[in-house]
Amino acid sequence: MDISDYRAAVAANRREHGFEAVDERTDAFERLWATSETDDTLGEVVVLATLVEADGTDAETLLDAAAALRDVLADTVDPRPGRADGGEAPTPVGYVTLATPDPDAALLDAMSGFTVAKRRTNVFPLVYDTEAERLHRHEVPRLKGRGIYRRQADDAERLFDV
Repeated sequence: MDISDYRAAVAANRREHGFEAVDERTDAFERLWATSETDDTLGEVVVLATLVEADGTDAETLLDAAAALRDVLADTVDPRPGRADGGEAPTPVGYVTLATPDPDAALLDAMSGFTVAKRRTNVFPLVYDTEAERLHRHEVPRLKGRGIYRRQADDAERLFDV
């Protein structure tokens, strides 16, 4: 699949599933989408997602993009446990997907080894292989912490798996 076709398919998915384009805070990303939902397991969730197309499709590119998305996510969601408006802080979740043909093992290892939970955010780097038309995402662990990973699997499927 051509990267431009993949980009168009992801854009159609994001509209279908209620992800709105974010116009502000897009200096770090060409495209950034957001949604707020109530999750049965996690409660209130704020989700930011982006698709990265870069000249360099190596592990460093993906990890830099994931770190940049974490910064945007941390700035977007109020992390205080008892906000002034009396509400609870939502769970911040971010997805950064790198679209590339035939990703190498180092890129997939970097994706899998990325620290998802940090600074009260949960950021998942994902890789879409445009040649094999396959999305590589994080596996759902068998034990502790399954809720956020299950959410990741569902969001990845509805937004980035075409």
